Amino acid sequence: MLTIQTRRCLGLALMFGAFTLPAWAQTVKVDGPWVQATVAGQKATAAFMKLTADAPVRLTGGKTPVAPVVEIHEMVMDGDVMKMRAIEGGLPLEAGKTVELKPGGYHVMLIDLPKAVEVGQNVPLTLTFTDAQGKTFEVAVEAPVRPLKRGHEKKSGHGM
Repeated sequence: MLTIQTRRCLGLALMFGAFTLPAWAQTVKVDGPWVQATVAGQKATAAFMKLTADAPVRLTGGKTPVAPVVEIHEMVMDGDVMKMRAIEGGLPLEAGKTVELKPGGYHVMLIDLPKAVEVGQNVPLTLTFTDAQGKTFEVAVEAPVRPLKRGHEKKSGHGM
């Protein structure tokens, strides 16, 4: 049984928000992450996955030891040509809705690769998210490397 003093303390704590969830308690579920393999001399590749956030957030960046530059990109049609571009301000994720990052659509670019990324390798990737209040948090994933798909890079204007 709680004492009167304990009940008062709990009541005050609730009243002043001591039990509200901090920004870092937000979560983003990452399903099926993978990175496309490269060939010798190739300086960029992409990571793909499905993201589901429990609150509105933006995927704003990331980091990985395999590449010094990580950017969030999308593929868009410009007339008859598919072009790749960075997403200014990040990729918005709505609460409870899954966004798929896939070839020919949204993806995470790994740029200025110092060496090839090969099948059988796992790429550690830390994704950075920003919430509605401007606070950032990170989600770490291990993305297996899958084989290079021939033909995709020619049609997309992707340069990968």
